[in-house]
Amino acid sequence: MLRRAAAAAAARGLRRPRGPAAAAAGRRHGGEAASPERGPRSTPKIYTRTGDAGFSSTFTGERRPKGDRIFEALGTTDELSSAIGLASEFSSEKGHTFVEQLHKVQCMLQDVGSNIATPLSSAREAHLKRTSFSEKPVLELEQWIDKYSEQLPPLKAFILPSGGKSSSALHFSRAVCRRAERCVVPLVQAGEADPNVAKYLNRLSDYLFVLARYAAMKEGKEEKIYIKSEP
Repeated sequence: MLRRAAAAAAARGLRRPRGPAAAAAGRRHGGEAASPERGPRSTPKIYTRTGDAGFSSTFTGERRPKGDRIFEALGTTDELSSAIGLASEFSSEKGHTFVEQLHKVQCMLQDVGSNIATPLSSAREAHLKRTSFSEKPVLELEQWIDKYSEQLPPLKAFILPSGGKSSSALHFSRAVCRRAERCVVPLVQAGEADPNVAKYLNRLSDYLFVLARYAAMKEGKEEKIYIKSEP
């Protein structure tokens, strides 16, 4: 997830390192600098061995233990994107048009990861400019939530994750999203991540809940409700 977050940040305008720094970056990511004697650079390997001692790097270059809360938040965000990807595949099989929104959400989660991977305490101005996270995506989620909510029957009971494969996968994504939010909030409170990142994850869980209900309704699937056991 960190490499994907770094790639997302680079795609937003951060320059790749040059000179000795470029060579070092190439070694960190499994590649080797090209030379006249050795010919073209070989295809970079997926493994790097740089994390074998239990440490990894933030996008700002800090080396931190893999148990650091930054990497916990990054990993959970990656897990969330994977869960949404699975939900999107189930939904696509049913012909739901909201899969385009889910794809956009996955792209936004890459930007979320870029922000998380760039702790504000060590970020330079160039990092802050390229990995900032605005409130615009939060407002877009609210518009989507309102759109689907208006089409749903009112809630009259506590709904259990159910309603078919699409709906259940979206409910699972919602639960993972809540965990991602819990991982990010301490970073925001410590001044290491943008508050809008936590807001986005908060709205995203609401969106996924509403979307799960919408998917069940469109597919004609029954939503199971909580029934209190007899004493």
